[in-house]
Amino acid sequence: MPAKKKAAAKKKATVKKKVALKKNVAVKKKAVAKKKVAVKKKAVAKKKVVAKKKAATKKKATAAQANDSSLLGTFGFAPYEPTKKEEYMNEAQEEHFRAILSAWKASLMEEVDRTVHHMQDDAANFPDPNDRASQESEFSLELRTRDRERKLIKKITSTLDRLDAGDYGWCDSCGVEIGIRRLEARPTADLCVDCKTLEEIKEKQMA
Repeated sequence: MPAKKKAAAKKKATVKKKVALKKNVAVKKKAVAKKKVAVKKKAVAKKKVVAKKKAATKKKATAAQANDSSLLGTFGFAPYEPTKKEEYMNEAQEEHFRAILSAWKASLMEEVDRTVHHMQDDAANFPDPNDRASQESEFSLELRTRDRERKLIKKITSTLDRLDAGDYGWCDSCGVEIGIRRLEARPTADLCVDCKTLEEIKEKQMA
C-alpha cells in the first residue's frame, strides 16, 4: 500500500508539473503576443509620423514651387524680412522693390525686342494662302501679347516714378499701408486688399 501511495503521489506531482509547465508556456505565449501587438502598434505609429512629415515636406515643397513661379522666384529675389522696429517703406524696402520692378521691366523689354526680331526674321510671303493665314494668326497673337506687356511696362514705369516720389506702398484710395507681401506678389499694386476687393465687387455689379 505505501508503495502504491508513493506511486500515486509521484503521478500527481508529475501531472501538476506538466500543468504548471503548460500554464507557463501559455503565459509566455500571451506575453510574446502582447509584445508583437505593441511592436505593431509602434510601427503603425511611426508610419503615421513619417507620413505626416512627408505631407508637411510636400506642402513646403509646394509653397516653394509657388514662390518660384512668382516674380521673386523668377528673378532670384528672396522675400524681404522686416525687423520688428523697422519703419515701413524705408530705404532698404524701397531698394528691394526698385530692384524687382527694374528686373521685371527689363525682362518685358527683352520679350518685346525678341518679338520684333522674330517677326522680321520669319516674315515671308508664302504662296499658299493657308500658310499666310497661319503666319498672320501667329503674328497677331504675339502682337496682342506684346501690347498687353507694353501697357504693363508703362505701369511699371509709373510705379517706379511713384517710388522715386516716395508715394509707393500706400493705398491710393484710403492711404493705409498696402503691405510688403502684397507688393511682392504684385509690385504694381496701388490699392490695399480691402479697397481692391471693393473695387472688384463694384465692377461686377456694374457689369
